[in-house]
Amino acid sequence: MERPSAQPPGLRQIFADFGMGYFSNGLIAFIFTATGPLAIILSVGTRGGLSQAELASWVFGVFCINGAISIFMSWRYKMPLGFAYTIPGTVLVGPALQHMSFAEVIGAFYVTSLIVLVMGASGWVKRLMSSLPMPIVMGMVGGVFLRFGLDLVRSLRDDAAVAAPMILAFLVLSASARLGRRIPPVIGALLAGVAAVAVLGRVDAAALGSFAFAQPVVQAPVWSLPAMVELVVPLAITVLVVQNGQGLAVLKTTGHEAPVNTIAIMSGIGGAISAAVGAVSSCLSGPGNALLTSSGERGRQYTAALTYGVLAILFGLLAPTFTGLMLAAPKEFIMALAGLAMLRVLQGAFIGSFGNGKFTLGALISMLVTVADIGVFNIGAAFWGLVAGFAVSWLMEKQDFVALANSR
Repeated sequence: MERPSAQPPGLRQIFADFGMGYFSNGLIAFIFTATGPLAIILSVGTRGGLSQAELASWVFGVFCINGAISIFMSWRYKMPLGFAYTIPGTVLVGPALQHMSFAEVIGAFYVTSLIVLVMGASGWVKRLMSSLPMPIVMGMVGGVFLRFGLDLVRSLRDDAAVAAPMILAFLVLSASARLGRRIPPVIGALLAGVAAVAVLGRVDAAALGSFAFAQPVVQAPVWSLPAMVELVVPLAITVLVVQNGQGLAVLKTTGHEAPVNTIAIMSGIGGAISAAVGAVSSCLSGPGNALLTSSGERGRQYTAALTYGVLAILFGLLAPTFTGLMLAAPKEFIMALAGLAMLRVLQGAFIGSFGNGKFTLGALISMLVTVADIGVFNIGAAFWGLVAGFAVSWLMEKQDFVALANSR
């Protein structure tokens, strides 16, 4: 574990470094995490047949636990280290829930957390990041994400009155850099959707008056070999390489030398605790840290992450209230919001797959097999997408493997 380069700040130092600009950055990062990504959890969970109590427990876990990790790590290293939950991992769970129990999926969460913890403690994380052909991995990720882009189009077809204002708000805010800085596009889409649902009277009135604190549902795991094969390797790769790699790159571009091994260790610990309440693995947040470091002095940006962590804990404690409100809206509201939240991520997955000209055939095969969503031996398509992509690249793109080995 890397030693901090500075002493953790005391309360007096934290208040001296704090300011409205850092509070605003922390608030925006939290709102982003609590809108589109939350819609992805609800979309995956409802398709997988999870109850509202299980969904609320999932939301409690990913917000409270990762909020606490964000506070601890940002204070310990005096830099913005915002943790969240793996969005690709959440999406990977969706197809798995179609043919296996939630308890089997949770067993895979525990094993994934152990692997992530071991990788961090051993210091092998950097070696793994440099040795994997990222285009093939991103091909699998793009194949998993594609269904959310398709759901966005379907929501417009099925309920244009709700989806169209959301898409229009997203496009307007995305097209205007000045407006987009004031109101992030996903948040604008959320507000437009809420307004449309309210005007049309399309929300369950009973949910509006409900208020409840979190009651975590402790989940017992089931150890299933098919679940381990299908989920553990893709989940571990998405946490260590895709998600943590993205977060580390964001922090590096803003001048922060983040502790790679410690981040992996905390992701493993956070993932194991989250699994106990039925929540997906922890990771360093790429978009969240980009928002936390979007302005201000580098040495004071950790206070934005502290704000983000406190708000995440408060949100998690009220998880049943917010989950109930979201589920009371039309399903097209969730489909549109999740699709818009994934749009840039899906674009990034395609760029990562085909943008650098390396492993492009393997990336294409990986994506096609994943999109086909055909399981073999009760093991889902994401795993077979990786296997097929690597196999085809090894046979037909050996020069790219040579170039990758020489670049390490």
